[in-house]
Amino acid sequence: MMKPARFVFLAFLLALGACSQEPAQDITPKDMVAETLGHYCQMNLLEHPGPKAQVHLKGMPPLFFSQVRDAIAYARAPEQIAPILAIYVNDMGAPGATWEKPGDGNWIDAHKAFFVVGSARAGGMGAPETVPFASQAGAEAFARAEGGTILVLSAITDDMVLTPVEQKPDHEGTPEKGDDYQDRLRALPNSIGG
Repeated sequence: MMKPARFVFLAFLLALGACSQEPAQDITPKDMVAETLGHYCQMNLLEHPGPKAQVHLKGMPPLFFSQVRDAIAYARAPEQIAPILAIYVNDMGAPGATWEKPGDGNWIDAHKAFFVVGSARAGGMGAPETVPFASQAGAEAFARAEGGTILVLSAITDDMVLTPVEQKPDHEGTPEKGDDYQDRLRALPNSIGG
């Protein structure tokens, strides 16, 4: 028979252990809504073409990315120290998924996806995209049509996602929109009342 003091102490330890456990964090993929903003660009994701990604960090709401490439870069960046619990990407081979509307509810675990890297398709922010598929057959069909190499997440090298993207020169050899940017800068003092 257990002594009362020992029973009370055991009950206290069990209660203490139950209090210190954190509730499980919901890391199921979330669908994008009109208010969903890209982590880097802070722009509405529904207004950008191409596949999207979401990264779930411990103790935080998910971070959404305008491009899958950006989510992989975020996860690999040296300054990223928060524990990553999950990374989800749009399955571009899902029924109804198009480049303009990559879909809702077609999120797949990035660690189980097949990615087409180096295709002719640019992502939502204009950079080369890392295009995800749930099946290797879907990735192969896309690569036949758009070019590129099929890789799993662990085979994507850092330089494929961390290397800055250079602007393509226009017909006169200057970066696209460069002249427009310079014109806007020159016009700025005039618009302020100068």
